[in-house]
Amino acid sequence: MKLLRLYDFLPSGNGYKIRLLLTQLGMPFERIELNILKGETQTPEFLSKNPNGKIPLLEIEPGKYLAESNAILVYLSENTEFLPYDRFLRAQVLQWLCFEQYSHEPFIATSRFWISILGKTEEYSEAIKQKREPGYTALSLMEKHLTSHIFFVGECYTIADIALFAYTHVADEGGFDLTQFPTIQAWIERVKAQPRYISITQQKNSVL
Repeated sequence: MKLLRLYDFLPSGNGYKIRLLLTQLGMPFERIELNILKGETQTPEFLSKNPNGKIPLLEIEPGKYLAESNAILVYLSENTEFLPYDRFLRAQVLQWLCFEQYSHEPFIATSRFWISILGKTEEYSEAIKQKREPGYTALSLMEKHLTSHIFFVGECYTIADIALFAYTHVADEGGFDLTQFPTIQAWIERVKAQPRYISITQQKNSVL
């Protein structure tokens, strides 16, 4: 199997999703750090790989690239325990992946980016306030679901959990108070207890 190359930015939750899954799958990979704050994903060289100019980007083999974090998760998890074979359960995984991108990430991840990565809380204060209600709505929906489920789909740890975990477990860095969500907190600990877990700041760079 060819060595995978992951173009990444260490603080990124979207990049972390891929690092975590690759590590838990035991798949060797090379991680290439690109600082998005310095415009390193906007160079002609990188744009030739991903015209959208964003990370994460997975190089599957020379000249063959896949972008968008959740698409990469689906690709990597095919025929593994992280993506159910059952048609309905698989659709539920996709349902949560869509929820994460449309109802969760735009509010929780963006707030974290402004506050903890850019360090511009004051500059973005009004926009951050507008993110609060929909962000808490997403967390409340997760909390309600987890009151009767160990994990998000089929009572098994899947890429739905990985996708939602990435930004939820650091939601406090975006100003969200997780202490009011005890079932989310318990779920976070269950995810951290999974084999080959790595933290968002842990650099897994090449062969495991």
